[in-house]
Amino acid sequence: MMTVKKLSREELLLPGHAACPGCGAMIALRTMLKTLGRRTILVIPACCTSVIQALVPKTSIGVPVLNIAFAASGAAASGVVEALEKLRRKDINVVVWAGDGGTADIGIQALSGAAERKNNIIYICYDNEAYMNTGIQRSGATPYGAWTTTTPIKGKTEFKKDMPMIMAAHGIPYVATASAGFPLDFANKLLKASKLKGLKYIHLLAPCPTGWRYDSKLTVRLGRLAVWTWMWPLFEVEHGVFKLTLKPKPRPVKEFLEPQGRFRRMTPEEIELLQKWVDQRRELLLKMDGARLFPQA
Repeated sequence: MMTVKKLSREELLLPGHAACPGCGAMIALRTMLKTLGRRTILVIPACCTSVIQALVPKTSIGVPVLNIAFAASGAAASGVVEALEKLRRKDINVVVWAGDGGTADIGIQALSGAAERKNNIIYICYDNEAYMNTGIQRSGATPYGAWTTTTPIKGKTEFKKDMPMIMAAHGIPYVATASAGFPLDFANKLLKASKLKGLKYIHLLAPCPTGWRYDSKLTVRLGRLAVWTWMWPLFEVEHGVFKLTLKPKPRPVKEFLEPQGRFRRMTPEEIELLQKWVDQRRELLLKMDGARLFPQA
């Protein structure tokens, strides 16, 4: 079990990176590097982190990084894994660190292929719920009611794509959700993933002050409110068995929405619709808790 005292004191996310103040993705990236340590190779497709690293030839990340095209992270990571196996190096974590656009939309085909091949990868989707790096455009992971530069002025009219369950349906050994607001939960799920063979998928909520339109001091609180309101339930699917890793007493969805400018155009009726959807999903997840969802070979 990971605790604050057990986290490495070595800083592998160095000062001087170009993240926005309050970036949830960088809170989580720092946690990930402290958990997995130097024996890690990162594969990063086009995303905010591509820019945050710093300008070539400098980098603010203290482990090897392969920057790759938007659609190719699953395939590129598979190649790294195959090369390490040829070299008989079994002590290195190959980690994809990709945004929601490069995962739920543009990169899903390469990710699905890597899952089918059972490549030994930890794939982390840090989900800030839009294409933030290129101008806050809507992605498949953008939630209902959220404004982006490519949604109707009142916000997105579709609900969020359920990537964790899509990945669990591949029969991979481990799928989990995490939040930048709960770093130790994330660290413990990383540790579990690192001990399993095959493709492991962690879907991480990464609040974004710029795209979500909130005061940067609220990043951790919003990462927690998402969980407390069940907008972002924390669970894992290990070898096909579903388990909720936190069951908070539900708070109104409105508490999560109100601090964010991206939801300011939602009507009371739309908020009620979203609350109903969250409530129905929570009840379904509670019924699923402890159940086997998918057979394992």
